[in-house]
Amino acid sequence: MKTAQELRAGNVINVSGEPMVILKAEYSRSGRNGSVVKMKMKGLLSGSGKETVYAADDKFEQIILDKKDCTYSYYADPMYVFMDEEYNQYEVEEENLGDAVNYLTDGMEDKCEVTFYEGKAISVELPNTIVREVEYTEPAVRGDTSGKVMKPAKLVGSGYELPVAAFIEIGDKIEIDTRTNEFKKRAN
Repeated sequence: MKTAQELRAGNVINVSGEPMVILKAEYSRSGRNGSVVKMKMKGLLSGSGKETVYAADDKFEQIILDKKDCTYSYYADPMYVFMDEEYNQYEVEEENLGDAVNYLTDGMEDKCEVTFYEGKAISVELPNTIVREVEYTEPAVRGDTSGKVMKPAKLVGSGYELPVAAFIEIGDKIEIDTRTNEFKKRAN
């Protein structure tokens, strides 16, 4: 059990029987009233967010989540199948993948971190940067070199579209930051 003032962003706690991840915790103390902690939380299973205020000495049960390194195997409608080093397969629903679904391709080499709650896979986290090949992009506009010029590009496998630099061509491999969904640079 942890008190409200000991909790930090990223901790997972049990609130009324539902696991909630803390997005922001702000401790404040006033002279007249007792100390309080303002918390912004998101439900792990429902995805719903809420903001509440707790007394600093309120106690919460902290939940420890299991995490495993897995690789994406294939899509079995409506589930995405991941496999760990021991060849155990785990199915993850599309709504639990978030933005990761945009970068999944069959047989990809990138290791993903799958998070489990009570034996059920609830989220997938990709590496911070991944390399993907550009399937289609329009040619750069000649003479447009002022500032940071971007154009849309479609990725091989997933068909996801994101803005890339004007010099990127079809067949180029690019690095993408999966946290911000932004083009970083051309890969070697």
